Amino acid sequence: MTSTETKPAPQIRLVMTAAFLAFLAQMTLNPIIAPLSREVGLAEWQVGVTISTAAVMVVLTAQPWGRSSQSLGRKRVLVLAFALGGATTGAFALVAGLGMAGALTGTALFLLFVALRGIGFGVAIAAVQPTAQAYIADITDDEATRVKGMAGIGAAQGIAQVAGAVAGGLLAALGLLAPVIAVPIMLLLGLLLVLLRLRPEDRTSLIEKPVRVRATDGRVWPFLLAGFGMFTALGFIQIVTGFLVQDRLGLDTRTAGVLTGAALLAAGVGMILAQTIVVPKSRWGPAALLRAGGATALLGFLLLIPDLGPVSLFGAIALIGLGLGTAMPGYTAGPTLLVSREEQGGLAGVIAANMGLTFVVAPTASTLLYGVWEPLPVIVAAAIMAAVTAFVLAHPRFRRIPAADGAPAV
Repeated sequence: MTSTETKPAPQIRLVMTAAFLAFLAQMTLNPIIAPLSREVGLAEWQVGVTISTAAVMVVLTAQPWGRSSQSLGRKRVLVLAFALGGATTGAFALVAGLGMAGALTGTALFLLFVALRGIGFGVAIAAVQPTAQAYIADITDDEATRVKGMAGIGAAQGIAQVAGAVAGGLLAALGLLAPVIAVPIMLLLGLLLVLLRLRPEDRTSLIEKPVRVRATDGRVWPFLLAGFGMFTALGFIQIVTGFLVQDRLGLDTRTAGVLTGAALLAAGVGMILAQTIVVPKSRWGPAALLRAGGATALLGFLLLIPDLGPVSLFGAIALIGLGLGTAMPGYTAGPTLLVSREEQGGLAGVIAANMGLTFVVAPTASTLLYGVWEPLPVIVAAAIMAAVTAFVLAHPRFRRIPAADGAPAV
């Protein structure tokens, strides 16, 4: 692999900042999506379908985006992604406003939610993570540096979750439409940053035909399976957290939006602590991170099942964030040590698509299960997390990972 000294000075901070703005836009919507759906008259399952549709778009487009980031360059890919995201979320804000005013209702409103928040925004956000991950994999040569870089992407997500929870919650106090309007503004800022500050790559550093990586590849499928389980468990509670907060604490929609933001803030704080303190200080390899993180997240899911009051609710969500934040760099960095440079874009796309795949079924299934019995989606999430923890403890791939290109084994 080419040394970083022979490459143009990498603009890691710019790429990370752009990724942060995209994640921030996504996370700002999360605290209010459940109460917003009720405010405009949509059923719980309809918001689940909307989020699942976005996940389908991530699954379908993440690997093409990842390979394109190596063949076209990260600047072009990010410009396209931010422009599409800004346009679709701007239109979504208009539709949400019409829905709250009663000018749009029923099937028409639902289909526009799916088209804009689901399809349009899903395609746009699918480009960001594989582009950033492929870039980190491309410029790092050893395990420790790569794990640290992947943890940086995770930290950007965690910080965005905290900032998005704060922004979404505070703006929701002004009205549920305020955070929806803020989202396209964030994406416009990201677009301007990329257009004005990010340098295009030298053509000699681009890869004309990046290699496609299959999910069944023996080097990577154990990581994909572990990640699929982790993010499926997360998907089972991410959307219903808003309903849990509102129903367990007996809140109106506006207060529920604020306190759902606080719950997601707790998860984000857990992720940030994991990726800025636990991961770099422990210096664990990907396998150890997956094992320790999985066990910690499982404890959080188990604590979330019973209704023990607000302290237990927020504490359990924070513990889930801490566990998944510890495991995520292991999931993203581990397989990158096993593939060639020409495969990194395709691998980054597979990793992002795998994460997206978990949200195809989970939001809809969890909202349906929530309608049957409130604790049921949390129980299912805990069972999935237990299976993941057992898998990473038992499978031989997570005992020793022989790295490519002479890098040390994991």
